[in-house]
Amino acid sequence: MSTVSDSPGRSRDRAATEAAIVSAAERLLLRDGWGGLNVNTLATEAGVDRKLIYRYFEGVEGVVERLAGRLDLWLGETLAARPVTEARSYRDFAREMLIGYLAALRANPLILRLLAWELTGDTPLLRRMEAKRSAVFQRWTASRRPALPLPQGVDVVALNVVFLAAVQHLALAAVTRDRFAGVTLDDAGWTRIEAAIDRMLAAYPD
Repeated sequence: MSTVSDSPGRSRDRAATEAAIVSAAERLLLRDGWGGLNVNTLATEAGVDRKLIYRYFEGVEGVVERLAGRLDLWLGETLAARPVTEARSYRDFAREMLIGYLAALRANPLILRLLAWELTGDTPLLRRMEAKRSAVFQRWTASRRPALPLPQGVDVVALNVVFLAAVQHLALAAVTRDRFAGVTLDDAGWTRIEAAIDRMLAAYPD
């Protein structure tokens, strides 16, 4: 005999409540940042009893992890939707990787909110979020990487880390102050930055 806890109506109610809580967390983060997200504000925004946040997610961190998982999926879909270009060299591939990642970050302020939070601390949750996002990005780059040998005499891993960190920081700066080191991060500014990326990629041999 079916019990109340596993009845179809009960399952639908829970799913709807969970979706409402996650959506409320997204709105709060975009509107107020991390300082505005706690159990009380989340319950009020979602229109639910705070007990349900603990029952369904074990607290705010569980809600954030669910939201981050949804964003990781979105990031993968956004990257996968970029046109496939034939990379004739590792330099071409590196450019596609950097410009694609920058475009994906700029397209979703909420991912940037999560990135900003990851830079402020080191917790098991933040490590899991970073690992999942990194896995999404690595799958995409692996699917696009040409069948070419790595450049010789160049520390490709270190260069990629520097380039990706720069791209990520610029995307974060655009959200918080619209400029960085004297460059306004508007359309003209991003055009200058892409041109600078091309010049820096000269570190990779053809």
